[in-house]
Amino acid sequence: MRSLLSKVQVSQSPSSNLKVLGRYVKTNALLAIIAAVVGLWALQVLFTYLSELEDLTDSYTMSDALRYIFYRSPYFLEQFMPTGALLGAVVGLGLLASKSELVVMRAAGVSIYRIVGWVLQPALIFVILALAINQFVLPHSNQLAKGINNEDSSSLVTSVRGYWTMQPRFASNNDGDAQPDGSDILYIDYADVQGNIGEVKRWHLDNDGNLQTATHAEGGRYSGRIPAPTASTEPSEQYRYEWQLNNMTELTINQGFESSQSRAPLNTLSLPFAPESVYLLTREAEDLSLTQLYKHRQFMQQQGKRSLDHELSFWQKLLSPLSILSLVIVACSFVFGSLRTHSLGLRIVVALLFGLLFSYVQDLVGFVSLATGFSPLLMVLLPIIGSAALGFYLIKRQM
Repeated sequence: MRSLLSKVQVSQSPSSNLKVLGRYVKTNALLAIIAAVVGLWALQVLFTYLSELEDLTDSYTMSDALRYIFYRSPYFLEQFMPTGALLGAVVGLGLLASKSELVVMRAAGVSIYRIVGWVLQPALIFVILALAINQFVLPHSNQLAKGINNEDSSSLVTSVRGYWTMQPRFASNNDGDAQPDGSDILYIDYADVQGNIGEVKRWHLDNDGNLQTATHAEGGRYSGRIPAPTASTEPSEQYRYEWQLNNMTELTINQGFESSQSRAPLNTLSLPFAPESVYLLTREAEDLSLTQLYKHRQFMQQQGKRSLDHELSFWQKLLSPLSILSLVIVACSFVFGSLRTHSLGLRIVVALLFGLLFSYVQDLVGFVSLATGFSPLLMVLLPIIGSAALGFYLIKRQM
């Protein structure tokens, strides 16, 4: 309390005293939040390191594990920012309360809401940091991490990773007209913005749904856009973007379930959209930035489709700043009041449990949205609104 009084007595002006008090509270809150976020992040990195030790093999060495943890660490940092902000705000204000400095501020006429506003200001730094990590870091770091330790690399053909679609196929008859020739089930494992694609699998079904051919290509490269005739509206000419496939193997299913296999060094793949769209379609929602998720959403709307997983991830990343701020409000409500009733240690434990509960509730409402089709925006907002309302209610009780 002496340190606080010495800072206030530097100037006799009330406005200057408020600035000194505000700077003092902001500094304490900022340092405590930094310590909490870094501490939680370091614990997660340590636990991940210990778990990776069990997976070490001749092909997945210690250096690979360390590189995987390094690329994965920005994701851990972003995930623990809301809980770290909550815990840090409780610790920062709790230390002030333990020295009766909050009591002095209240006795001097400083309102609780002003103190809460001071604590929210350093939290805005982590709001900006979370948005920057989501936008510029995670799309690259997550992809690099999965390139080192990809658990789905040896998955079965039924894996949902990558991009799956069904395309109608058309064949020209003797008169040159296009007629339906069944459909193709297409799977693309990976794509980048330069037009390169990874593993490609394609199954051709005839008009009766019988499997005719199964093809596999190790990869491909974008070769260009097919000129579309302005006067032609034939269905077979709707695919205008071509990729050159490499090292293709084709299995032909003949009548009587007899099969024959052939190999070709090159083949062609046609799709109705550009390489940028293929890149978005083959990436998982958590690996896309905010702008990429928005472009994915716009593209799906143009196709008349919807991806709840990508919409949910978009709103979670966009509204993550509100999650941080709402938890800081809850943290402030835990501190105000007599420490004789509940010790600072108990309040820190309760704050940590509440932060974990908030994270679990966010995951739960996300699963509910995916399972029921409810609005992802509404489901993401519910925990945020609930925690902010709880925080303001508890703060009002202390006034």
